[in-house]
Amino acid sequence: MPPEILLPVTDPKLVTELDALARRHRGASGPVMQVLGFLGGSAEGLVNRLPAGVRTGLEGATERALDTAMAAASRSRGVVADRPDWVNTALATAMGAAGGFGGLPGALAELPFTVTMLLRAIQGIAAEHGFDPASDEVRLECLRVFASAGPLARDDGTDMGFFTAKVTITGSGLSGLIARVAPRLSVVLGEKLAAQTAPVLGAVAGAAVNYAFTSYYQEIARVHFGLKRLARDSGEDEGLLREELVARITARR
Repeated sequence: MPPEILLPVTDPKLVTELDALARRHRGASGPVMQVLGFLGGSAEGLVNRLPAGVRTGLEGATERALDTAMAAASRSRGVVADRPDWVNTALATAMGAAGGFGGLPGALAELPFTVTMLLRAIQGIAAEHGFDPASDEVRLECLRVFASAGPLARDDGTDMGFFTAKVTITGSGLSGLIARVAPRLSVVLGEKLAAQTAPVLGAVAGAAVNYAFTSYYQEIARVHFGLKRLARDSGEDEGLLREELVARITARR
């Protein structure tokens, strides 16, 4: 049986909304992210100055932090209401400054809290778009947001992997996705830790990096769940809308 042919989107309303999502995605890697991309490039060399034990254990620590953060973020939803983006960004920025001020020990202690806050913010955005963060499916989608390139990436921060990845929605699928995201995220978090190793100066870097992380992932989450809501509300094929969005994003690189 021949594969289904997906026709281009022509509905003016859908075209307008796809264009808006593409602009939001590009905006996530705007001027502030470009400055932090330079910081990431500088931090890359500093990673080698981290203690060997920290470097070798970073991937495993990231995987454990993601696993723990997912559960902690989900539990917190029954205690603390979802917050506006600016509140999440301000809190994460303050935590980054505090962690950086304490040098490497402070940065290591702050790391799981930052990961939890990022996941909590992503879950809140999922709920805002009408999806249930308690479901395995949506928990998986929240992790897929983390599969995108981080704000310290050396390119423009655009990564289509989180749009196209297909993962079975089971308990093992969630664990597998955490294991898949951890290596990529551990590289970025390693640069974050390296930038925070100098007290005082580290506080500035920690605040800046956390600001970028939170702003970036909240924007990416809004694109991700905005696309899913668009497909749900319009009845249009999500794969087609995804292809249309990717085409719009990559056309402006």
